[in-house]
Amino acid sequence: MRNVLRIWQDEVKKTFSGKADAPPEWSLRLADGEDAGYHLPGSAVWAVHGSMTPIVGGIRTLLMQSLHPGALAGVHEHSNFREDPLRRLANTIRWIFTVTYGSTAAAEEATRRVRRLHEPVQGDYQDNDGGIRTYSANDPALAGWIHIAFTDGFLAAHKIWGRPIPGGPDAYVREWAQAGRLMGVDNAPLSEAEMRSQLDQWYTQGALRSDARVKETVQFIRNAPLHPLLKPGYRILFAAAVYSLEPRYRAMLGLSVPRLGPFPLPVKLATKVVLGVVHLALGGPRRRMGPSELAARERLRRIGEPVADMA
Repeated sequence: MRNVLRIWQDEVKKTFSGKADAPPEWSLRLADGEDAGYHLPGSAVWAVHGSMTPIVGGIRTLLMQSLHPGALAGVHEHSNFREDPLRRLANTIRWIFTVTYGSTAAAEEATRRVRRLHEPVQGDYQDNDGGIRTYSANDPALAGWIHIAFTDGFLAAHKIWGRPIPGGPDAYVREWAQAGRLMGVDNAPLSEAEMRSQLDQWYTQGALRSDARVKETVQFIRNAPLHPLLKPGYRILFAAAVYSLEPRYRAMLGLSVPRLGPFPLPVKLATKVVLGVVHLALGGPRRRMGPSELAARERLRRIGEPVADMA
């Protein structure tokens, strides 16, 4: 039994960082740099991204992003997500945490790296009116959809399973708008209401759709190729992502909240338990901060920034 638990713990670590025995090298390099970066201890971004809720938010984000045919075409036509989905996950985590915890130079270099990878991601897709449209991963409009789906997904999950956000949801949307600007987004929302309004525009203007490709993607996300020991917990996390979606998007995705006959299953409580177990696997209750945050605090101490909220 102890060996099984150790294998499970190692697989959890490898899923999120690519390594079971040590933090990824890039996270340790976040101690380098000569400024505080875009976000500080006590910020809304640190509160949300330093919790366990982004695990659910990330699944929700993938589901939402798949509803834009241009975004989905880019993934299907220019990505090896089927063969190596964890590499794509690790690269996304690296960018998020570098922008969250790194110096401005580190955040900007990480963004340039992502945008270089995006350069060949372009092509054509058929819109909902039958016309042919071009897409590019670095196009500001498409980047805007990716950003808003991300912000909405992480915020929605944290509002359900996270602690209070310093400054409230508006602070998170406003602070994370900087990440959108780094990625070339022209009008990243600055409040939760503005975010909701932009989401409504994407929906009412008919830019989103559900089709066979979306269905295939949802099935892949639902049955992600994880180690067998991780699959029971992942099923609960997937159900949590579905639970957190607005009903109209659940309908488009062909999903529903799990039920046992007429009774909804206790997804909210089960998710809280699973996130707690994952937290234990990644370091336990005594280790409240991950390696990226610890490295950032080391940099902040070195340059004389206050880091008094380490309790």
